[in-house]
Amino acid sequence: MSAHPLRPAALAFDSAAATFDERFGEWRSVAAQRRAVRRAIVEATPPNGRILELGGGTGEDALWLAQNGFTVTLTDASPAMVARAQIKLSPAGGRAEIAAAEDLEEFADKHFQSGGRSFDAAFSNFAPLNCVDDLASTARGLARLIKPGDAALLVLFGTFPPGEFAVETLRGRPRQAFRRFRRGPVAARLGGKDFTVTYHRSKELVAAMKPCFRLVRRLGIGVFVPPSAAEPWISRHPAFLDVLEALDRMAARPLAALGDHVLYHFERTNEPAP
Repeated sequence: MSAHPLRPAALAFDSAAATFDERFGEWRSVAAQRRAVRRAIVEATPPNGRILELGGGTGEDALWLAQNGFTVTLTDASPAMVARAQIKLSPAGGRAEIAAAEDLEEFADKHFQSGGRSFDAAFSNFAPLNCVDDLASTARGLARLIKPGDAALLVLFGTFPPGEFAVETLRGRPRQAFRRFRRGPVAARLGGKDFTVTYHRSKELVAAMKPCFRLVRRLGIGVFVPPSAAEPWISRHPAFLDVLEALDRMAARPLAALGDHVLYHFERTNEPAP
């Protein structure tokens, strides 16, 4: 159990945990974006490797990885999310722990004190790190938890997503359409709870990860596949979505900056962990 009181984002996701899978689980746009991230994780991780997930929520990605031979430890700041993830992961040999990304250094202390080993890769999906204002402490914790040469794959909100501009404008919500242009903490709401998100720019993220990580590549996740704001309409057109997903696979690297999300593939350097 975390020694810290729950932060506003954790409280919000805690309140939404009971219906989270029901709300997002059937959406084909979400599934398409998950597939792109999972491919990158598998490419960057040794077969049957040990993987750490940050902000794993109810464990959808962790479960898939565990079912495909990886040993997965999921962390999340929300106790309710972790409880649901553990139910999914236990039969597959994975585990879930309460730990906020901001407290990753503390998690590393406890992990190694209890006899834990270094991980072969780490990842986060669907922007939990956008709920963190200052990513430097997360980077320091990650540097202790994975070995030089290993990968950290961090998926954050894109800051220039044409898909979101178009969908939110068509829905008559122009303020939402351009919210990612804003600097600093931006108000958000989930499950009846208020919290903030920060739309980190690429340069800011790379600077926060130095000197223990270097950026290898960026991949656009959802360049053509639309954001979840297009649901449920896009799920009713699976053939069209298949075409958009195929286009995404070709455009992910050259048009990375235009993704609804952006996957940042970092490599752990030889710099000693702080």
